[in-house]
Amino acid sequence: MLWLAAHPLVLASRSQVRRALLEAAGIPIKSIPPDLDERAVEARAGHSLGASDAALLLAREKARSVAAPPGQYVLGADQTLALGRARFTKPSDIEAAREQLRALSGRTHELCSAVAVAKDGRAIFSHCEVARMTMRSLSERFIDAYLAAAGSAVTSSVGAYQLEKLGIHLFERIEGDHFTILGLPLVHLLAFFRREACLAA
Repeated sequence: MLWLAAHPLVLASRSQVRRALLEAAGIPIKSIPPDLDERAVEARAGHSLGASDAALLLAREKARSVAAPPGQYVLGADQTLALGRARFTKPSDIEAAREQLRALSGRTHELCSAVAVAKDGRAIFSHCEVARMTMRSLSERFIDAYLAAAGSAVTSSVGAYQLEKLGIHLFERIEGDHFTILGLPLVHLLAFFRREACLAA
């Protein structure tokens, strides 16, 4: 086993993608979704919060908000999308997803993926990576077809897409780390755990 810590890593997330990435890397996981009002956390921080700062803040708060036994590591993660100065959250319904796709069509946006690790209620590590994503120009006919094919899954991800699924059809250029795009800057996270002697070095 590569994972050397005494207990599984607590994943403060409902994301099946993040869980799968960590398990594929040989890290045992116990999932405990956080009970956190993300918009309220952002509101307390102020409206001037940039996309990367927002992702870092939310990742830290998710990690800190989950109760775990003493000495156990808790991982929080968050992903934000910035189109210029505008920041997007997960679409509330299919029509909101349609509006996001229209806004992103033919333009380049940034995905900011942050990860944080807490121990004994204190954040001890955080990191954010940015990927630049250029959507091709999308016709209304294509948007209709895409939304029909993807269904309610479009409401589970910011930008109304999941790159590992049908979302790949939306793009003409992608610049950035694959794990960052999927919502978990894994290389930097694994380096942290090696420094902590949680992973075989």
